[in-house]
Amino acid sequence: MSDAIFNLDAEVRTDLGKGASRRLRHADKVPAILYGGEEAPVSLTLDHNKVINAADFEAFYSHVLTLNIGGKKVEALLKDVQRHPFKPKITHLDFQRVIAGQDVHTSVPIHFINEDKCQAVKDGGIAEHHVNEVEITCLPKDLPEFIEVDMANVEMEQTLHLSDLTLPAGVSSVELAKEDEAHDLAVVTIKPAPKAPAADEAEGEEDDATEE
Repeated sequence: MSDAIFNLDAEVRTDLGKGASRRLRHADKVPAILYGGEEAPVSLTLDHNKVINAADFEAFYSHVLTLNIGGKKVEALLKDVQRHPFKPKITHLDFQRVIAGQDVHTSVPIHFINEDKCQAVKDGGIAEHHVNEVEITCLPKDLPEFIEVDMANVEMEQTLHLSDLTLPAGVSSVELAKEDEAHDLAVVTIKPAPKAPAADEAEGEEDDATEE
């Protein structure tokens, strides 16, 4: 993966409003806003083609990005993406400034690994994923692109919770920090596959349908 997807050129825009944003989109530009820290929010414009290419990578949504704004490099996290309801178009981006030495609060994806090696799955179990991302806090330098959940030794009808995950050093779960069992969310459960109806039951249903 090229680091180029984490470096985006942006221009400050002063022409604001719905009409201005519409004109930008027609010119294959993406309106955006950068906020956070002690500086005032800044309205930006980015090249749509570069943004849409970067958006194909999962890491784009959880990696510290570098915005090149008028020769100044600003580190930021992508906080929100607005898309056209049916066209392959990104219509707006929200970025939050990243300040070195200050914790960031964001969500990162979960990668479920070794499901194919899990004996419960081999025996016909189905892994039911309850969540696909986890909310975390950490310093920018410790920000992981994803959290791995190893399924190799999960047993039939066992549920893994947030407290069962191994988080990287320096990374904390936002939910677990609330110190309430209700916030120890279920992450994944292996359940037995639904049983097919017995042959005699299926035949009985067919007979009933015939009589009607």
